[in-house]
Amino acid sequence: MKKKIIIGAGVFVIVLGVAFAYLNYRNRSLNARGTADLEQNGLKVSVTYNRPSVRGRLIFGTADQNPILEYGKYWRLGANEATEVTFSTDVTINGNAVKAGAYRIYTIPGEKTFEIRLNSELGKWGAFEPNYSLDVMTTTVESQTTISNVELFTIELNPIEGGISMSCRWGMWGIELPILKGN
Repeated sequence: MKKKIIIGAGVFVIVLGVAFAYLNYRNRSLNARGTADLEQNGLKVSVTYNRPSVRGRLIFGTADQNPILEYGKYWRLGANEATEVTFSTDVTINGNAVKAGAYRIYTIPGEKTFEIRLNSELGKWGAFEPNYSLDVMTTTVESQTTISNVELFTIELNPIEGGISMSCRWGMWGIELPILKGN
């Protein structure tokens, strides 16, 4: 009887170990992790995101085009975990006042413009849409065609007069989001 209990406990420990290893592996990001940090005139902006690849696919388009991301639908501005941005001081983003702090940043892509939103809900897996009632800012920026193909989605922070520009590039697509130090 004692031998059966020891064998049963051993099997349980092995099954538990295999299940833990599987869940740990499954939850690892499949895309490269990216970060961008810049401090400019007392304003520090930090972004954490994941970098999906183009791999010859159509990035944005209508449902009948079978794109990676459909126009008018939520996109986490990266892959895997939700993309998060942190501001060290109050800022103005494309004319909208935003308090210092950390936010989930996402977009609703369109053919010519992208709606950019900040949301106070943090630490979520990005594929799930946020609680829209927690949005703290919405703005629209024009999309741009880039001069070179960018295989991995990239966010860069660049100094501009009065603040920082957040540049997002993927494939032949890009946007610029001005982030100015608040008053």
